[in-house]
Amino acid sequence: MKGALIAVEGLDGSGKSTQIYLVKRWLELEGYKVFFTEWNSSVVVKSATKKGKKRQLLTPTTFSLIHCTDFADRYERQILPLLKAGYIVLADRYVFTAYARDAVRGCDRKWIRNLYSFAETADITFFFDVPLEVALDRILAGRPKLKYHEAGMDLDLSPDPVESFRNFQGMIYEEYQKIVDEYSPVVIDASQSIEDQQEQVRKIISEKIDLSEYRWRNVR
Repeated sequence: MKGALIAVEGLDGSGKSTQIYLVKRWLELEGYKVFFTEWNSSVVVKSATKKGKKRQLLTPTTFSLIHCTDFADRYERQILPLLKAGYIVLADRYVFTAYARDAVRGCDRKWIRNLYSFAETADITFFFDVPLEVALDRILAGRPKLKYHEAGMDLDLSPDPVESFRNFQGMIYEEYQKIVDEYSPVVIDASQSIEDQQEQVRKIISEKIDLSEYRWRNVR
């Protein structure tokens, strides 16, 4: 691959989306070739996903498969071609999101990893680690109403959406800790200020990737 792939992972409310957006703006302003992609955003699969969630038709397996289909569509149409074209691809959530969420929903861990085995390993994966209560407070303060699947209501954890969300996120956090032990992503303390986190992220990117290779002026 001529390009570089940078992914961010973490709980809802960890601040990862803010950090990857700041990275995007930084790289764009410095004149680098950048492409951004986010989880569950394939136009082709979006209507099927929305319908399945609305009617509550998704079993853990179909939930996993439909999100993998979304990922595969974006991967084949966007991520892979742009990596081959020499872009820095920034992914707001990548395969670890599926590893964590699908395992919590009861899918076999080995099966999930095989399902996503076609995907290139990211050059850098950042995991934004934040105390569960901090992440929960951030999300609940900004969401007037939690969505059914977002709150993990399909798992029958609690009839109360807020309590269900709390339990669901706790289970995902535990799964992420196993993933951190297994794959050793770059862990960022997301309880720090936004500025301090961004400074660390930029330093690590600059050290691990030769950014000079991705300036627009290098295009022949």
